[in-house]
Amino acid sequence: MRFVRAVWKLLVGIKDALVLLLLLLFFGLLWAGLRAGPQPIGEGVLLVDLDGALVEQPARASASSLVGGSVMREHRLRDVVAALDNAKDDDRVKAVALDLEGFVGGGQSAIAALGNAVERVRKSGKPVLAYATGYTDDSYQLAAHASEIWLNPLGAVAIAGPGGNNLYFKGLLDKLGVTANVYRVGTYKAAVEPFTRSDMSPEARLNAQSLGLALLETWRDDVARARPAAAGSIAAYLRDPVAVIRAAGGDFARAAVQAKLVDRAGDRHAFDRRLAELGGEEDGKVPYRQVKLADYVRELAPGDSTGPIGVVTIAGTIVDGKAGPGSAGGDSIAELIDEGVASDKLKALVVRIDSPGGSVLASERIREAILAAKRAGLPVVASMGSVAASGGYWVATPADAIFAEPSTVTGSIGVFGILPSFQGSLTKLGLGADGIKTTPLSGEPDLLNGPSPEASALIQAGVESVYRRFLGLVAASRKKSPAEIDRIAQGRVWDGGTARQLGLVDQFGGLDEAIAKAAQLAKIEDRDVTWLDQPKSFEDRLIEMVAGDGEADAVPQDAFAVLAPAPATMLAQAFDDLRSILAGPSVQVRCLECPASPRALRAVNPERAGWLAWLGRF
Repeated sequence: MRFVRAVWKLLVGIKDALVLLLLLLFFGLLWAGLRAGPQPIGEGVLLVDLDGALVEQPARASASSLVGGSVMREHRLRDVVAALDNAKDDDRVKAVALDLEGFVGGGQSAIAALGNAVERVRKSGKPVLAYATGYTDDSYQLAAHASEIWLNPLGAVAIAGPGGNNLYFKGLLDKLGVTANVYRVGTYKAAVEPFTRSDMSPEARLNAQSLGLALLETWRDDVARARPAAAGSIAAYLRDPVAVIRAAGGDFARAAVQAKLVDRAGDRHAFDRRLAELGGEEDGKVPYRQVKLADYVRELAPGDSTGPIGVVTIAGTIVDGKAGPGSAGGDSIAELIDEGVASDKLKALVVRIDSPGGSVLASERIREAILAAKRAGLPVVASMGSVAASGGYWVATPADAIFAEPSTVTGSIGVFGILPSFQGSLTKLGLGADGIKTTPLSGEPDLLNGPSPEASALIQAGVESVYRRFLGLVAASRKKSPAEIDRIAQGRVWDGGTARQLGLVDQFGGLDEAIAKAAQLAKIEDRDVTWLDQPKSFEDRLIEMVAGDGEADAVPQDAFAVLAPAPATMLAQAFDDLRSILAGPSVQVRCLECPASPRALRAVNPERAGWLAWLGRF
């Protein structure tokens, strides 16, 4: 009986714990729901706090990210642009404040699009003020469009331009006895070089240098148009920053003011007082009347969009199967397109691409869905964001017209595959591997003793076959011969301006221009869109309610801390690339030479989850 009583007490205890847990969950959801409800919009300064990254499509939040206590915020480009476009005509908004203190970037094309929205606010007669302690390439490109640029007296403008070093693993792999069996087509397909070399090949260096200089020129043009007074100073800063700083007595902030890179050096309190002059003072903790961006976007958010132009977003690495927003799952995106076509409400389709590519099969899955939309009578327009390379270009090939920005990174028409084998590691460990074969391909590819010549020949033939198909798709799309495309392919990465000259891109323009072109091709006046996004699940909404406007990751604020990623983050990014390549599909159409997105640089930060958890991903 004593045992029965003990079991009964245990069961009662479990029941009580479950009831308590459910009660806590209920009241937690009730509190979160009330907290996440619509906030009244007053009047004052629209505070555009871009703490985090500017992205084409925010990644889906996970419950595990909440347990960690902080997450990196991601701001959807179209939401921020829509808020600014509405604010310019909204009498409640007296001015706009760009808080760039924790801004980690977003790609030249995205920032240029947001900068154009800032310009539209200024042209409406409303001032736009920017503030940061440290301005680097991305943050200064955006700030240049503001009416007033403020800099903390202890801050600096530190413009580096494209460039930097990558890790090469050949020496490490040799020490470990790991052989990287590489299969590729494309003289310039440099994604495999970190596994086969200890430095950059001359061909890869030439391509990377050309791309970097082109992106720098596009950046300078955008800044010069937005802030003509700083055009000459920018050139001096880039040529000899030390001389500019010394001329100002070693005072970085004074040097920036003298060079007309910024308008005022002042601390946060001075900046807030200036905003209070424009938007009105506020009692309490907030020093001026402000309208928060998140509340403003929520107020603007329409219901289900029902326009005749469907817009589907392909953002992030293209992967097989299904994936949430921010990662381009081939099946997920294809299903969104198929559902949009099946609704019989769409008259045209715009494919918005911000991806370095990835899986061949997933890219082809998306391309087939786009072709099905064309067979249903829908004209298709591709709109390239900051990056649309390799597999990102593959999915653009069915389009009737391709739009890109001068700073878009595209091309990378090449194919590669990597298989690691461990015969050297086994020798170092005193181990052996042996077995039988009934055919030349039994047990292949052999990752213990290395792939056989027959297996390697077949894999290489598969890579070459995919490359020929890639050339054929691009040739048919661009109305050129495969030989002509091969001369500009070979894995080369191009800026948007050069890509247009080569015929890989039809026109310059952003998403709005692509939508206008789609309406023209469909012969309709209505330019309203239907966003073909994945619907939010109950779990998504629950996590959003609980997360709210919670604390974000701490971000370094001085210019020299944000000039480049922290060493731990750089190592984490390099090893994450290594892991993803070796664990990915055998054959890939992916551009690792393309600039890394801010999301990628932060997502693999080992300090966020702990080194042991991070290493456990391998």
